[in-house]
Amino acid sequence: MNARDAAPDLNDLRTRIDGIDSEILRLLNRRAQLVLEVGRLKAAQGLDFHVPQREEEIYRRLAVENPGPFPAEAVRPVFREVISACLSLEHPLRVAYLGPRATFSHLAAMERFGLSAQFLAMRSIAEVFAEVEKDNADFGVVPVENSTEGVVSHTLDMFVDSPLLICGEVVVEAALHLLSKASNLGEVRKIYSHPHGLAESRRWLERNAPQVPLVETSSTGAAAEVAASEPGAAAIASELAGSLYDLSVLQRRIEDHPNNFTRFLIIGKKSAPPTAADKTSILFSIKDRVGALHRMLLPFAERQINLTKIESRPSKKKVWEYVFYVDFEGHASEPRSREALARLQDDCIFLKVLGSYAAARRKEGGA
Repeated sequence: MNARDAAPDLNDLRTRIDGIDSEILRLLNRRAQLVLEVGRLKAAQGLDFHVPQREEEIYRRLAVENPGPFPAEAVRPVFREVISACLSLEHPLRVAYLGPRATFSHLAAMERFGLSAQFLAMRSIAEVFAEVEKDNADFGVVPVENSTEGVVSHTLDMFVDSPLLICGEVVVEAALHLLSKASNLGEVRKIYSHPHGLAESRRWLERNAPQVPLVETSSTGAAAEVAASEPGAAAIASELAGSLYDLSVLQRRIEDHPNNFTRFLIIGKKSAPPTAADKTSILFSIKDRVGALHRMLLPFAERQINLTKIESRPSKKKVWEYVFYVDFEGHASEPRSREALARLQDDCIFLKVLGSYAAARRKEGGA
């Protein structure tokens, strides 16, 4: 056997990998140059810098084209960061989210927009809406429901009067960890978290820390911030919170239900065009009479449109008057959706289409 036919050794393989890495970097810079050209053309033509459906098309195309062995589940996060970095060259996206840092809203914002976006932490859901309405942010990220604790009612209430639209959604696994500067659970004197975090870890807390006082905070991120500065304090929060606030993980995955997911909405000023798999959200109020809700749902059933969510909220304008929030599969521009909405409009006090957008990829046990 001559040297040419010999199996490559470790150094040879590493040299070849280094060469591929250099080629990837060269191609990334070539991509960035093309993105800058695209940005100049968009600016000249007055077009939007950020086109979410274009991103979704890229992810779907690459998922189909990937022959392996590069993991299929890694394609999206890798290219999300590539796209995010290239977008920052055109026009850094400003994204408002329910802060402080390290909340699950922050995590959802990073998952959707990548690390190169400019993230703006807000103190409340109302402030997230206000920042986008005032053009201080291009998009907002707000929680809307949790698979364990249910709907975030304040988010739904904001849509009644806000002109903003839903232009996307993100589903994040809400894995909860006990974080602290303490070296062990025996040193913990208080445990802080958002009410949902405490509720979602109730059984673990009853078994393992029954005598430790529980203190509610405005967010899991705020809990981590307190735990970082108060001796003997611990927080129930995300792993990201532990990293950002330099906290040790005393116990991983303390949530009572292993499949614990939170759904977040991306809010903005423009609706998204159709993609391969869309969802539409609407708000409506109906006249108080027998069978009224059945009449409202009939147009969807007759056209075989699947409703994925329905919630009722007090209208806050008249006693015993309710507003209904509904999600259904499909884009509002599709003929059968238009027909159903037109039929619904006839019997409504008011009807508001909140937006059509690409449905989030389903996750195990999630929404």
